[in-house]
Amino acid sequence: MDRIRRFIDEAWSELKKVSWPTREQTRNLTVLVFAISIGIGLYITFFDLIFSTAAQKLTGS
Repeated sequence: MDRIRRFIDEAWSELKKVSWPTREQTRNLTVLVFAISIGIGLYITFFDLIFSTAAQKLTGS
């Protein structure tokens, strides 16, 4: 039981040292991740359509 208590105390001590982002930083980074994800999704979709159209024309399907 002492080992568990010591682990929790040390983990809590380490969490106090963490530099947590502000609410604004979290919001901005979340928006950035969504924007980049949508951009990459559109990029992949665009090239997928081009390559699938080219493959259909080459195979005559």
